Amino acid sequence: MDKNTITGFILIALVLIGFSWYSRPSEEQMAEMARQEDSIARVAEQMQKQQVEAQLAAQAEEAAAPVDSDALFFDQRSTTGESFVLSNGLMELMMNTRGGTIEGARLTGYKDRQGSPISILRPDSSELSFMLSGKGENINTRDYTFRVLGHSGRAVTMRLGSEERHLDIHYELLPESYMVNITLSSKGLSSLLQPNADKLYIQWHSMAAQQEKGFDFEQRYASLTFRENDGDTDYLSETKDKTESPDEPLEWVAFKNQFFSSVLLTSDNFTDATLHSAPQEKGTGNLKQYDAALAVPFNADGTEQTRLQMYVGPNDFHILKNHNKLAITSENPELEDLVYLGWPLFKWVNRWIIMPLFYWLTSLGLSMGIVLLLLTIIVKILVYPTTKKSYMSSAKMRVLKPEIDKIAQKYPKQEDTMKKQQETMQLYSQYGVSPMGGCLPMLIQMPIWIALFNFVPNCIQLRGERFLWADDLSSYDELIRWNADLWLIGDHLSIFCLLFCITNIINTWISMRQQQNQLTGDQAQQMKMMQYMMYIMPLMFFFMFNNYSSGLCYYYFLSGLTSILIMWFLRKTTDDAKLLAKLNAYRDQHKNDPKKMSGMAARLEALQKMAEEQQKRNRK
Repeated sequence: MDKNTITGFILIALVLIGFSWYSRPSEEQMAEMARQEDSIARVAEQMQKQQVEAQLAAQAEEAAAPVDSDALFFDQRSTTGESFVLSNGLMELMMNTRGGTIEGARLTGYKDRQGSPISILRPDSSELSFMLSGKGENINTRDYTFRVLGHSGRAVTMRLGSEERHLDIHYELLPESYMVNITLSSKGLSSLLQPNADKLYIQWHSMAAQQEKGFDFEQRYASLTFRENDGDTDYLSETKDKTESPDEPLEWVAFKNQFFSSVLLTSDNFTDATLHSAPQEKGTGNLKQYDAALAVPFNADGTEQTRLQMYVGPNDFHILKNHNKLAITSENPELEDLVYLGWPLFKWVNRWIIMPLFYWLTSLGLSMGIVLLLLTIIVKILVYPTTKKSYMSSAKMRVLKPEIDKIAQKYPKQEDTMKKQQETMQLYSQYGVSPMGGCLPMLIQMPIWIALFNFVPNCIQLRGERFLWADDLSSYDELIRWNADLWLIGDHLSIFCLLFCITNIINTWISMRQQQNQLTGDQAQQMKMMQYMMYIMPLMFFFMFNNYSSGLCYYYFLSGLTSILIMWFLRKTTDDAKLLAKLNAYRDQHKNDPKKMSGMAARLEALQKMAEEQQKRNRK
């Protein structure tokens, strides 16, 4: 990493910190904002109260009004329904004859923060309804109460209408799975629908409830995700109120939390899709509002059924992948894409390196803290050859520093900088040293570092796992906590984040020392001034990662600590005198070999020749 790159990172950091400080409101502004928010909250509460009163009055008026006997299925219009539960041991579905739909879902194998089975869909904030285009009026299932035709522990059939003219919805919870089959069939509805009514419209709404401790972190990983017919998986913005109508047909649509999702699939593609996601305010108990309007083919004469599925379960990579086999989609739905593993390169590293190691260590029955420790050690062993190569490249440049100093003394003038650099590159070539040898091996390690940044926050196996002072490795640790919400920090101090930043500072110090030993003259002086500014990056990491997963900060702390130990070991086992002797032997062995300049040395030589020719022309 050259000094221009370092300078760029430092300037970016300073701009971000400066802008955050400059844009911070004053105490008077904060007080005024608080008064305005309180006033807005009172107005919103009053408006909500008026809306509720108006709704209750409308319901009372509707109940008192006579029922139109000419309306479709008038005998099944009702405001009440019967609730019952379907169960297969892994999950419970709360069904209701009002709307003939799923109104709630609980996963018995996963607990919320109060120790109860976690609820993915809730009756008070979720709704799934189906609509057909009728001649006189549309048939919307949410307006009717269905009759139960048959009910077992895992399946139920509900009917709207009579034997001669009806819409049936059959739900079947598949054994030992998180998948629900939904089949819609009809009889005698052709005369009630528009002539070209060949679509069933689906309206799906849900509020994604906060399940984990850290609101900001969980909201960042909650998104409305969908898979297009061309095989691409995409999602709406996690941070903005966003509405999108994809051009491509969709294979599935998912209302995704950090660790749990509800996914709607179809045997045919969804068309006419309109998707909406809106972030919710902290303290409301909800992360996002999700809405999806979809359409699927529908046969009104009853000759064909409309088949849907809903997955309601954990975002566990292997569980999702196994459920692909149960899907009714024409192609592999690749539900495992709900576990975001990063861009293609980082996804590949996670899929074929990190995840096999992690799941193998997990299968040994070890605690997650020990699993992350062993994972760190194994990864460091795998990249040790590149680490050693990077260190040895720096060590070679360090032992050659006296020769480089001689070149610097030979060309003290500023106008001789090109000659000095050219001769330096020639010296490195004579001794078989590559100045880039220390950077390239480190670049190989970066994909692993970034891959783990994507893997750990999405790893459901860390959810609720305790280690040392952390009560949940999937969320931040809060051994030190206070009541106020401080600027940039929040209301807690993450010890693992602090340890990670400390090891980062130590590694920065080690790196700066290595670079300082390789530079001469003005370069060394410039680096000496810049090295203090390099410590801004670990400081920024503290503010960035204080709300992050303690498991991620713990891994980065272990990674930084092992890097310090490896550097210490390599320094202790490297004999500078022997290394210099090897370099001299290489120079003597190849001193008669013809060498052709390439790369940076060749470019420097070309620039030097151009500069000399320009000077000659100027003198003339």
